[in-house]
Amino acid sequence: MSKRINDTILKAYKGEKTDYTPAWFMRQAGRSQPEYRKLKEKYSLFEITHQPELCAYVTRLPVENYGVDAAILYKDIMTPLPAIGVDVEIKAGIGPVIDNPIRNIRDIEKLGELNPEADIPYVLDTIRILTEEQLDVPLIGFSGAPFTLASYMIEGGPSKNYSKTKSLMYREPEAWFALMDKLADMIITYVDAQVKAGVKAVQIFDSWVGSLNAADYRVFIKPVMTRIFSELKKHNVPLITFGVGARHLLLEWNDLPVDVVGLDWRTSIAEAREMGVTKVVQGNLDPTILLTDWETIERRTKAILDEGMQHGKHVFNLGHGVTPDIKPETLKKLTALIHSYTQK
Repeated sequence: MSKRINDTILKAYKGEKTDYTPAWFMRQAGRSQPEYRKLKEKYSLFEITHQPELCAYVTRLPVENYGVDAAILYKDIMTPLPAIGVDVEIKAGIGPVIDNPIRNIRDIEKLGELNPEADIPYVLDTIRILTEEQLDVPLIGFSGAPFTLASYMIEGGPSKNYSKTKSLMYREPEAWFALMDKLADMIITYVDAQVKAGVKAVQIFDSWVGSLNAADYRVFIKPVMTRIFSELKKHNVPLITFGVGARHLLLEWNDLPVDVVGLDWRTSIAEAREMGVTKVVQGNLDPTILLTDWETIERRTKAILDEGMQHGKHVFNLGHGVTPDIKPETLKKLTALIHSYTQK
């Protein structure tokens, strides 16, 4: 029997009126939490995610500690890639490192398919534990988007300019679209399994797609994103898209079959609305503001909430993820401020 959940955030994602502005924070699980840091002395990220009870504990910690309105599954966007033949390791201080980067169409043709129940049962078990037994708020599932996943797979790790990725895209469009199709198939299968296991909303992280201009986005990315979101619509769960440094792509995202457009801190809610964004927006406090004094945090947060309430259809979040140096008590205080300030 599933627990009764506070579904305020799901109503907000659907554009319905709510009693207050709901909030959660990207990378709220882990990073700055002392309980998590203690675990990381013993386990790697992949080791935590492979132990469903432990992973469920990390996922629900911010709900218990901060009072946020949603949990987001603790895992990495790299999680499904080993199953399709990508040799990836998360290295401390670096991020994902891939030993067999994509170089040509032959490498793409070698990629396999994801079978969630066989390949990532621990992810599905974690979702079931959380949604059937533990959480009283919705669980958000997620996946990386094709461009962002491809950038790691082609570069072999993090990149500042995505030169290998973009040159493959421009030079060998046939190979590029083959890779997009492979990744789209994997993402659809992956998210399908998460929803069936119990997640109540899905965020697709296209973190690095802002490195493309709008014209290239329309040609090389938008068709595959349209296909992914169109397929996922059948689940009738809110779909969120998010990227960093992508102000010039907001109208392209608004045009996708999504429910929610995530904003980083570079574009205000008022600016997004003036540009023509009509969807529910999520965001968008600069995480570094949380390293300043409370007076500054309160002023900047209230300004975002005022714009959100003025324009309607807003879920509060950060403009990117929680950084390790942000104090947990600041996030708890921030959540309380958001709820009290917007209480109808």
